[in-house]
Amino acid sequence: MAKTANATKTGSAERAAQPRQLECTQCNGLGYIASDVPPGHPQFGRLHVCACRAQEVQRAQDQQRLQVSSLGALADKSFDNFLPEGHATNPRQRESVRRAMELAQRYAASPRGWLLLHGTYGCGKTHLAAAIAAQCLANGVPVLFVTVPDLLDHLRTTFAPDSSVAYDALFDTMRNTPLLVLDDLGAESATAWAQEKLYQLVNHRYTNKLPTVITSNTDLERIDPRVRSRLVDMDLVRKVLLDAPDFRRAEAEQTGISALENYRSHTFENFDLRPGELTGDPLRRLAAAYEAAQRYAENPVGWLVLVGGHGTGKTHLAAAVAHRRVDSGMTALFITCLDLLDHLRATFSPDSQVRYDKLFNEVRETPLLVLDDLLTESATPWAREKLLQLIDHRYVKQSPTIVTMAAAKSEISERLETRLNDPRLSTICVLTCPSYKGRKPERAKGRHR
Repeated sequence: MAKTANATKTGSAERAAQPRQLECTQCNGLGYIASDVPPGHPQFGRLHVCACRAQEVQRAQDQQRLQVSSLGALADKSFDNFLPEGHATNPRQRESVRRAMELAQRYAASPRGWLLLHGTYGCGKTHLAAAIAAQCLANGVPVLFVTVPDLLDHLRTTFAPDSSVAYDALFDTMRNTPLLVLDDLGAESATAWAQEKLYQLVNHRYTNKLPTVITSNTDLERIDPRVRSRLVDMDLVRKVLLDAPDFRRAEAEQTGISALENYRSHTFENFDLRPGELTGDPLRRLAAAYEAAQRYAENPVGWLVLVGGHGTGKTHLAAAVAHRRVDSGMTALFITCLDLLDHLRATFSPDSQVRYDKLFNEVRETPLLVLDDLLTESATPWAREKLLQLIDHRYVKQSPTIVTMAAAKSEISERLETRLNDPRLSTICVLTCPSYKGRKPERAKGRHR
């Protein structure tokens, strides 16, 4: 054993005594070389990285910039893995996302001025903002990426006695970083201190015209007027609207809101046109509604309004359209008016797991909304206002929507009626047939409503 140990020591000594093979003839393995300039030159005596270590140094610098940027888990977001169409089926929505991606790519190539990415939850604005940050980091531009609520939290923690970061140093970094990405503006707690800090930050970058990217899903009217006045300056800010549904949501049924699964038997194939039972105008109207629903299922543009009493088949046709569109890959949310209001009210409960604004935005922005059994006569003022906001939003955006309602006009407000009866947007089918009674017990499951 001792002999083996001695042999090992001897071998190590021999290897150490051998001349070391140099890694680079320029720097002799040091990694740095002195500037070849005469004494008195500004660069005399200064060292710079040798070409043999350029890639290693570049990787280290890239890693340091990534760490400083706070991009973290979003570092893998890029333009290459961005889906320019997401779940959008409306051509206008697809075009808005493609346009946003083009503008984001252009900004990343040359970050000048401000870029405001505005849209609802999950439409892709944070992905694009992170892709801009990642591209700029790759181009050697220092970036700081931070959500606004986190930014304010970071500033607050500097006041703690054990904080290793001084407030002044952190705030100065935020104010002067070459590219600042502020994600989710409007989600912060609107305390006086938070508003003041945010304004100071935004105003500094605005005054100095420092490149800044901002994302927000908040109506600009709800943002501090001082900050809003900076965001609407068209000479500095380019606002980009992403008019698209939630990328993260595959189907509305998964949220627990949609009741479409409860109507899985309501299809076009088992819809009963009631031959031999109906005649004249009721039969013609039912057949016309069936054909209109099928056309709408093939090309859901505008609104389809189905009016009729209980059991006439309007809910069956609405569900059949929704099933057909889901089978085609479109997201559809089917819900009765009363259930929708109950879901919205439930968000105000202290133990609710869903925020009101997120739920309401989900309903407003869903690619196809089926609002079954619309009525407002017995609704509270709050409920009527929510329904008006929902209808107005989808009316202005011309989002595909199916509404079923009773024949009595007294059950809806005049303002709603003007939206639903707009011939430029709505196809209205009035079903005058009596309630479906059914002729065979086994057909009860397909009974119209």
